[in-house]
Order: sequence, then structure tokens, then C-alpha cells
Amino acid sequence: MRFDERFIDELKARLRPSDVIGRTVKLKRQGREYVGLSPFSKEKSPSFFVNDDKGFFHDFSSGKHGDIISFLQETERLSFVEAVQRLAGEAGMQLPAEDPKEAEREQKRLGLSEWMDLAQKWFAANLRRTPGKAAREYLEKRGLPEDQWERFGLGYAPNDREGLKQALVQRGARPAELVEAGLLIAPDSGGQPYDRFRDRLIFPILDARGRIVSFGGRAMNPDDRAKYLNGPESPLFHKGSTLYGLPEARRILGAESRNDQPIIVVEGYMDVIACQRAGLPAVAPMGTALTEEQMGLLWRISAEPILCFDGDPAGQRAAYRAVERALPLLKPERSFRFVTLSGGLDPDDMLREKGAPALREAMSLTTPFSRKLFEKEMEEVGPLDTPEKEAGLLVRLRKAAATISDPDLARTYKDFLVGAFYQRVRPSPEERKAANRIIYRDRKARSLAPIMDVTPEARAAAMTLARAPRPVLSAIVEGLITYPAMASERGETLATQNFGDVGLDRLIGDLVRLTYEAQAMSEGLLRSRLVALGHEETLRRIDRTASIAHAPFLNSAASLEEAAVGLSRAVDVLLHSLALSRAMNEMKSEQSFDSQAFISLKGQRDALDRFIASGDIWSEAATVH
Repeated sequence: MRFDERFIDELKARLRPSDVIGRTVKLKRQGREYVGLSPFSKEKSPSFFVNDDKGFFHDFSSGKHGDIISFLQETERLSFVEAVQRLAGEAGMQLPAEDPKEAEREQKRLGLSEWMDLAQKWFAANLRRTPGKAAREYLEKRGLPEDQWERFGLGYAPNDREGLKQALVQRGARPAELVEAGLLIAPDSGGQPYDRFRDRLIFPILDARGRIVSFGGRAMNPDDRAKYLNGPESPLFHKGSTLYGLPEARRILGAESRNDQPIIVVEGYMDVIACQRAGLPAVAPMGTALTEEQMGLLWRISAEPILCFDGDPAGQRAAYRAVERALPLLKPERSFRFVTLSGGLDPDDMLREKGAPALREAMSLTTPFSRKLFEKEMEEVGPLDTPEKEAGLLVRLRKAAATISDPDLARTYKDFLVGAFYQRVRPSPEERKAANRIIYRDRKARSLAPIMDVTPEARAAAMTLARAPRPVLSAIVEGLITYPAMASERGETLATQNFGDVGLDRLIGDLVRLTYEAQAMSEGLLRSRLVALGHEETLRRIDRTASIAHAPFLNSAASLEEAAVGLSRAVDVLLHSLALSRAMNEMKSEQSFDSQAFISLKGQRDALDRFIASGDIWSEAATVH
């Protein structure tokens, strides 16, 4: 359905943003605006503003901004058309007249929808009758209690060629309609239509608006050729644009107190049900690889949906197919993360064997798209045992980055992938030792490529980050955010450095600029402003690595004086290490290379890095007065 600008303008004119948004957010009048707590992030001080005169909302904590339509899209995960239809009903506005042919098609779809609803009720009733005994036992074996059957609309199709057909014909349906809806099969030979689903556990498939558009059936007979069977394409059902479980996933997201929870894509009906029972907003494609249309639907709901695959070879092949299909579509605010379940378990197995907390924990251990892409290209090339294969991998990585249509993101991916190649394939002895120190510091990370999330602008910067200072640097930045008064004094020097990490460099620059603009800025407001400026992911990385450093000034028990001394000492030591590295690199490029001076500088730098890596930096810093 299309809406012209006049219709949208009239809709907005009839509804006050404070009334629409006030049903979800508790708003308080403040001058000519309304203020409340952000519906997009947890906060104690209100930073969410609504302006009726200008017709928009703005959330400083998340940076989100928009009108009443985009608010419903964000908070209730509705599409644009769904949001407009909802608001038009509230405003008492008649929706624009549609094209006559489209109206005729819609009327036809409505007629077919009635038969789908009646079919679902018939299937559900049969699940509880004598013929459904095997299906009930199967559900019991899978750990799905009876009180959950109605929630997911489950049913059973008896092993009868005309059971559903007769039931619906008695209610006034014509067999031709039921064939068109996908409920019956019309033989090519011209015989009488018969039931498509027989001796199968039935899963209703709903569209984004919660209407039944098709069914999926799981065979009860282990000898059946097709274990799972979906309905065919029809006026109601288009496999490539439908996601199983979407309405329930949206409901879970709408009720989720943590608005950063992304939607999750799993591989099967029972996996979707398992995740949703555990409070996770999961969906599944219709037994095929994700289509571009389904990806677009997912991105309208979450900026980084999670794709969950089994850890077996088939699961990894499916993950790599998703990488290939999504790569050209990526944008700075549109990507995927991956979860690979280990131990041969799928989400349904994990829920039954380990419980909902274990399933939620497994879904939080994600791998970025960039790392999955690197792993895919590495696996495609195989063992890098010749220079030709190394060169081949480098060519593949550059080609993969060039596939991304967004030019800025393509350049960033190229930097990342090439940098990861040199660190993984040809690390220097110093890098190899440093990578081992970092990897073994976290036993869970042994299998991961070292320092994969560094985007090297220069090899010297990447080497510096690869050795010891990276957790120290994260602790320092975290300290400057925790104590904003120190940021303008100590952060200014850091802002002039190039750490080889675009996100980190930008964050430090914005951090210093913000503290200049508002000297009395609190820690909470500073963090909110940094998130609003697009640094949320970098802040997460800093938070993860800062804890590894165990810096005393990040301890809540530390006094302001102790924190100031410890933070200043850490900055000085880190800057000294960076200065030594720069001096060594400059010396290498000089025509008259002084090997003795170089060895001396290297000895100083290595000693300083050992001092940093040992943790002694903190004990000394804490005692300096």
C-alpha cells in the first residue's frame, strides 16, 4: 500500500506525539516539551524529549530521533505500512483507496484466510484426539508441555487423504479455493484434490501482521521421504518474504526491558519455539537460505540480527552462504552477528538438556560478521603452505571487501581484512609472542584469530596494539570516562595518537571535545552523549578489555586522588611506550641506520612492555604520590 505526502502530513497533524508516545513512556511536561526516561536504553535520569510543536521525539541516550511513525517502528517493531495503518485507525482516517485490481486480490486473500483459520482449528482439535497420540508423544519427548501447544498454534494432520478437505467443504469451501491456499493438492492427472498434510505435526506460519498464511508439517513416519513439508507459494504465502515465528518474536522484543536485544535467526520450527520459550526473540526462514527480502525485514527490526547455526559442517556451510548473500547489502548500521552452537546441540536440545539460562548465555556469545567473513575465506583457501596460497587469500579478501556496495564500509573492511591477514598469516616474532599472551590470558579465546578487531592504518600502530598495551589503553579510556574532569587534561595527549583502530581514535577525539564543551558533565551524561555519537560498539569493546587490565583506579573503592595519580601514571607509561615504537620505526627509514641505537631503543621498549604486561604498572601507580 502506498501513502502520499498529504495523507502522512494529515495523519501527523491529527495526532499529538505526546499522546501516542505517552502510552508507552511516562512523560512529564517541561516547558514547551515533554521529558521522560528513554524507552531504548536503561537510564536513571531522563534524556528522552518529545516536542508536539515540531512533531518529533529525540533520545539523547541512544541518539534515536523521529516522528510518531518511526516511534512505533522502533518500539513495536512494525513496518512503515503497519505503523501508518495503526495510527490511521486511531486518528479516524480512512486509508487511501487502492488500485481496483489490488483490492480484488486483497478480497480474495481475505476469503482464503478464513479457510486457513478454520484449518488451524481443525488441526489443533485433532492433536488432542485419538489420531494425534503419536504427535502428542513426540511433543512430550521434545519437552514441550501441553500448556504451550495453544501458544504456538500446534496441531496434527491425520493420515487421511480427505479429512481436512471434507471438514472445510462441509463449511462451504470449494476444493479449488483450498488448492489455491495450499491446503490441498490437485493431481496433474486431473483427479480429485486431496489433503497436502497427512500424518504430520502441524505448525501454523503467520505473516508479519499475525495472519495464518500457510502451514509447515513434521512427518511422524520416520520413513517419510520429506521430514519437513511447507505449504506452496500462494496468494497468501511467499516463502522468500516470510519468517516463521515473527509475530511472537516482536511481542517478546516489545516486552523486553533490554532494548539492545537483537532478533535471532535459527534453523527450524522447534528451535524457534525453544528460543521463544526462553524469552529470546527468534525466527526461522522457510527451510531455505535467507533471502535478501528476509534480511531487509530483519534489519528493520534489529541493526545486527544474530544468525545461529549448528556447529556441524552443514551448519557452517549455511553460515557461509548467509555471509555471501549479505555481504553486498551491508551498511554501517546494518550487519549480522553469528552464534555457532557446539557439542552437536541445537537450541531445542540445549533448552531441554541445559535449561533456558544456558540457551540465553549461548546466544550472547556472538562472532562479528567481519570475523566470520575472514574465517570463511581462510577455509576456502585451505592450508597456507605456499606463497601462492597466501597471495590467493589476500586477493580473495580484497575482492570480498569490494563486494560491499557502501564505499566507506568497503574501504573499512578492506583495511580490516588485510590487517587481519598480516597478523594471522605473517606475524612478526614480537607479534606472535604478544598474541599468545593475550589469547592465553582468556582461555575461552584460544581458538580465535589474534587481535582480529584491529583495523591497521599503519603496521606500527597495529604492532603496538598487538603487544601488551591494548588492555591498558582500554582501562585508561574507561578511567577518563569514569572521571570526566581528568579527560581534558590527560585525554588531549592521547587524542593526538594513532592507535590503528578507527573506532577507538574517533571515540578518544569525541571524548576530549565533549569535556571541553561541558566541563561539569557527569559520567552518565558523558556516556550517553558518546553513545549518541555512534560509539556504542567501541564502548562495549573497551568495557570487555578494560576488565582484563585490573586497573585499581576503576575500583569503585578508589578515592578521587588515588584515581588521578594512577590514571596519570598509566597514561605516561603508555605514551612512553608508543614514543619508543615511533622512534624505532623512524630510525628504520633513515638512510644511515644506527643498529646500536636501534637495539638500545628496542631494549627499552621491550622492558617497558614487560613492565606493563606484568601488571606492575598498577602497583607502582597506586603508590606514587
